[in-house]
Amino acid sequence: MELTLKDVRSIIGIIDAAQHLDEIELVFAGFRLHVRRGGSVDGGVHAPAQAYAPAAPAPAARQQAALQAPAPAKSPAAASTVAELAEGEVAIRAPMVGTFYRAASPGDKPFVEVGQRVKADDNIGVIEVMKLFNTIRAGVDGTVVRIQAENATLVEFNQILVVISKA
Repeated sequence: MELTLKDVRSIIGIIDAAQHLDEIELVFAGFRLHVRRGGSVDGGVHAPAQAYAPAAPAPAARQQAALQAPAPAKSPAAASTVAELAEGEVAIRAPMVGTFYRAASPGDKPFVEVGQRVKADDNIGVIEVMKLFNTIRAGVDGTVVRIQAENATLVEFNQILVVISKA
């Protein structure tokens, strides 16, 4: 399997959306991507020439394809990016697309439960993206009132994971 330009752009988009990541290195089938936020890049992007996709279609062809493509259906996960919050409630959202886990490993106690008091720097879960585990922190002091994301499920960018009441 080869990595295409579209794959690389998707990876960079995930990294860019993950505000808590300072550095990441990805090695895949002879491809190496090393990104450091706010610093110099160590070695840059290295890939064999065949790893890149052919040139994108002309703008007219893209417009034609867009006109013919059916409108995407709303997924259940997309619906959970918008939720009604009571006064004093804060939604902790997924900073990236990936698999959400409520515990450090299978069989372990979940990081948080409904009714539990949390501090801003407490872990509420982890999101796995390409075998990298990213810790998700509460961000506020309060009490967990809802857990929106199920364990070991794919979450979308900005999807609500947990709702915390600051009261």
